[in-house]
Amino acid sequence: MSNSYAQPVLRTTDLSAGLQIVQQLLAIADLRDLEVDFEARVSSTDVLAALLELIPDAEWWAEGDRDGSSDKGDDPAAHLPIRLRGWAMSPETVEPFLKAVGESPASVRWDFNAWPEAPEVGLGVGGTRGAFVTLCVNVRDLDLTEPSTDHTVFVHVKQVEAERAPWLAAQVGLGVIGDLVMAPY
Repeated sequence: MSNSYAQPVLRTTDLSAGLQIVQQLLAIADLRDLEVDFEARVSSTDVLAALLELIPDAEWWAEGDRDGSSDKGDDPAAHLPIRLRGWAMSPETVEPFLKAVGESPASVRWDFNAWPEAPEVGLGVGGTRGAFVTLCVNVRDLDLTEPSTDHTVFVHVKQVEAERAPWLAAQVGLGVIGDLVMAPY
């Protein structure tokens, strides 16, 4: 398995504008097998409680050099701040997740079957390893390490199909606004 590569196409303080661009990108994708993955940096018991209610079987681990994880059966509230992930969630859980995270750094990644053919840049249909859209909220990077008051939309592509990212951005009236970077997962 290889990682996808991601390139930012929108940065905005308006979360609804970010979600609108995500929906426009999803409208051109092959959404068979659509699922959503979540990740958040959690430092508050209130945010933790809301997230665990939504994702009771979430994977989590203590940040930094500290010990504690869901694998060990530890209590996440005793190990804050933590990283929390939910895998293969339904798209209907996006809004409740965003409400639960509040102002915490988080990401939502839509995972689907394929990007469409991009004949203008010489590309056929893009396969599953590079078919994602990520919305990073309250943070500027995919690793959730650069807190911010704005939100960033990334398109993911295969590294060998890097020219697909600007093509995708153009399909929704945008351009790329940063470098192509290897996505963390």
